[in-house]
Order: sequence, then C-alpha cells, then structure tokens
Amino acid sequence: MKRIGRYTVEFESSPRIIAAAASVGKTEGEGPLAEDFDHINPDDGVGCGTWEHAEAALVRQAASLCIKKAAVNAEDIDIVFAGDLLNQCTASTFGFREFGIPAAGLFGACSTFALALYMAALTVDSGGARMAMAEASSHFCGAEKQFRYPLEYGGQRTPTAQRTVTGAGAALIGSRRGAIRIRRGTVGVITDYGITDMANMGAAMAPAAAKTIAAFLEDTGTAPEDYGMILTGDLGMIGSNLLVELLREEYGIDISSRHADCGNMIFYAEKQDTHAGGSGCGCSAAVVCTRIMRVLGERKIKNVLFAGTGALMSPLTAYQGDTIPAIAHAVLLEI
Repeated sequence: MKRIGRYTVEFESSPRIIAAAASVGKTEGEGPLAEDFDHINPDDGVGCGTWEHAEAALVRQAASLCIKKAAVNAEDIDIVFAGDLLNQCTASTFGFREFGIPAAGLFGACSTFALALYMAALTVDSGGARMAMAEASSHFCGAEKQFRYPLEYGGQRTPTAQRTVTGAGAALIGSRRGAIRIRRGTVGVITDYGITDMANMGAAMAPAAAKTIAAFLEDTGTAPEDYGMILTGDLGMIGSNLLVELLREEYGIDISSRHADCGNMIFYAEKQDTHAGGSGCGCSAAVVCTRIMRVLGERKIKNVLFAGTGALMSPLTAYQGDTIPAIAHAVLLEI
C-alpha cells in the first residue's frame, strides 16, 4: 500500500473480488434490478418473528451465498468487516455469530459497505488476511422503527424521504483470483452543512460525497472522464442533483455524464412509491454486489469509482436537536 495525496491510498497488490452476492426483500425484488439479485425473499419478515431477526437472516443469506459462489469454506476467511444501522451493529453480530469468522464491526451509516470494502482491501493488501469479507445490511421496517416511527404509527413520509432497502450484500476479497480488483481507496472527512431534517438524508450526505469525490480526483490526478461510472450510494434523487450541483459550483468538476446512484437504481420511484429513492447500508451493498459486478464482469465499463455515503446521525442526537454530520468513503473498482 502507498499513500497518494492527502486522502487516498493505492493497493499495490491489487486485492481481487473473488465473489459477491446479495439477498433482498420483496419490494426490492419488484424493482428494476430483480434479475441481478441472488436471492429475493417472498416477504420482509424473512420467516422471522421480528424485523431485527429478519435483517440478521438477510446477513446470513448474503454471506452464505457469497461463500458458496467463491467455492470456499467459512474457516478459509480470515476476517469479516460488517455493519448495519441497528444499535451496536445488531444484525451483523447475530448474522455472523454462527460462522466462526473473526469479525470487526463497522459503522458508517449508509457508507458502511464502501468502508468495509476499503478495510477488506487494506487488510489483504497488507498481508494481514488471505481472504476478507465485506458486508453490510439494512431493513426498511427496522430502520423506521429505530430512527423515525414504527410503521404501526402510520406516519406520513415526506417527498424528500427515501425508503431504506431491505437487503444485504457480501463480497469476498483475496489476493489471487478474481477479475475485478480494488485498486484505490479514500476514507472521507466528516462533513456537516447544518441539515437537521431526518427525512432528507440526500441533502445531508451530498456535501460529503462531493468532498470525497473531489479529493479522490485531486489525489489521483484524474478527471470524471477517466471513469466508466462514478457511483454514489445512496443519495437518492434529491441528493444526486445536489451532488452534481455542488461539484460543479464548489469544485469546478462536472460528473453529470458519468454519475449514477444506487438509491436511484434499486426502485421504480413512482411505480413503487418510494419517494426520493432508496437508502440504507443494504442499498449500495446489494447494488454493488450484483448489478455493478455484472456490468464490470461483462466489460460494459472498465471501472467504477464507488463513493458510499452515510448520514452519521442517531436517535439520541436527533432528539437533542443536533445537525446531521455525514461522510463518504470511496473505492475504485476495475476490471
């Protein structure tokens, strides 16, 4: 590993993505990426008695599918980096407790999967692991219960609100086999533009995404045109528009011809009534582990700069009237 510029590192051994898989809920399975997902559950309960147990089941499904696709055993994996939105990474803890894999819990809100990919690549590149797994999950009902109102309350969602994705994605990273590599990565800076509306995550996260993307491009001496796709996850419709505007006005960078967002890709916004799009740790995890891996594998594009975005709020800070800090972490995926 070597550092490039202020924020970015280059993984000199080019850690490879050996396999990736995602398991999602019913609504996600009715969206535009249905054919890409490895497993679609017939209901959001996933055969469990609580939403929290359902999310842990999604974690187990995604991890098991990834291990099966890689044709390895759980004991072959040296470490897993995993996180979710529930208190103390509940879903990740209960999802992985039976695998016997050394585990490191992460919290980056909706940026967790990008952070997990970074940490897995860093660990493999340093020689600290032969294989490392990156995983993230979320659940619509669990997130509403924790951060807003339980669904039984019947509260009205505003037009700026995004639907938390019910899903989990897992990727296995190693040093030898795999056509897709993780070449570079950037850990973001906490950014706060004073947003307080918990139903407008896109506006809170867009400045962090702009800062990280601008930092990555500056550190690497590259331009948007050098990338087949600049993917964020997950700003949704409002945050995506703000990101393009912020980069153009504050940094003089135009990504409009290259930008896509996981939150805009996973649902039919109007048909499925998901308002401003998708969100949650499981959103970018599910999209990257399926659709993005597929388009890279089919060589439809040569690389993807993936910047995962997260609103670092908690119920406690919201009740205290605090603003919503945000962060974005980026990794460069190449075929």
